[in-house]
Amino acid sequence: MRDWLYKTALVLTIIGAINWGLMGLFHLDFVALLFGGTFALPSVMSRIIYTIIGLGGLTTIGLLFMDFDRKTHDEHDRSTVRPTY
Repeated sequence: MRDWLYKTALVLTIIGAINWGLMGLFHLDFVALLFGGTFALPSVMSRIIYTIIGLGGLTTIGLLFMDFDRKTHDEHDRSTVRPTY
């Protein structure tokens, strides 16, 4: 269950990062362009999108504390070590 949550959060974080990159480089707010309003006065829909992207970013904080080096059960089951009898 957590996999889809983290993948969705990562996609939202990437969208947010791209939007901020566009703001920094070209002063172009892609979310406001798509859903109306400006960065100074965003529409209601733009504010909802900003909130969802922000929540996605907060969710990815959990990735900082994940152990990416742990092995899954499949990797343990495929051991190449053969027992000696």
